[in-house]
Amino acid sequence: MIEEVSARTAVRATAIGAGAAVTAAIPLTFPADGGPTGLDSAVADPIADALSPGLAEVLVAPSSGPVVLILLLTAFGWFALRRRWWRAVTMLVVPEITLAINTWLLKPLWDRQLHDYLAYPSGHTVHLVAVATTFACLLPNPKARVTVAAITVLALVSITAGMVELGYHHPTDVLGGAAAAAAMAIGLCWLADLLRVRTRG
Repeated sequence: MIEEVSARTAVRATAIGAGAAVTAAIPLTFPADGGPTGLDSAVADPIADALSPGLAEVLVAPSSGPVVLILLLTAFGWFALRRRWWRAVTMLVVPEITLAINTWLLKPLWDRQLHDYLAYPSGHTVHLVAVATTFACLLPNPKARVTVAAITVLALVSITAGMVELGYHHPTDVLGGAAAAAAMAIGLCWLADLLRVRTRG
C-alpha cells in the first residue's frame, strides 16, 4: 500500500513538474515582439494550405465556453449521481481555479499580445484541458483515465489547427495552455485529495 502511494506521488510530481517546465520554457522561444516562433510558423503554414475557415470553426467548437461548461457540468453530474460528493465538488472547483490563475497570473506574466488580447497560455485550451484532466484524475479506473487523456489529445490536435487557421492563437499558445492546465489541475486535485484525507482523519 505504501509503495502504491509512493508511486502515485511520484507520477503526480513528475507530471506537475513536466507541465510547469514546458509552460515556462516556451516563452523563452518568443521573439522580442511576441510574434510567431519558428515552431509556430512550421505548424501554421501547412494548416493554412489544408483548412478552410468554415472547417476551422467546426474544429474550434469543442473549446468554446458553452461546450466546455456543458462538459464540466456533465462531469460534475457523473460524480454527483454516484454520490461522490467530494469528487463532484472538486470537479466543479479545480477547473475554475485553474482558469482564474491562468487569466490573472500567467497571461499577464508572459504578456504575449495577439490582436487585442493576451494569448499565452491559451485560455480556451486551459479551461478545456483543466476539465478533462480533473475528470481523469478523479476517475478510479486507470483505463478510463487513459481513454480520457487520449480523447483530449486528439481533440487538442483538431482545436489547434482550427485556432491557427482562424488566427486566434499560435500553436505554442495552445501547447503552453495544455501544459499549464495539466500541471495546475493535477496539483489542485492532489491538494483536494490531501484535504479529504486530513478531514476524514
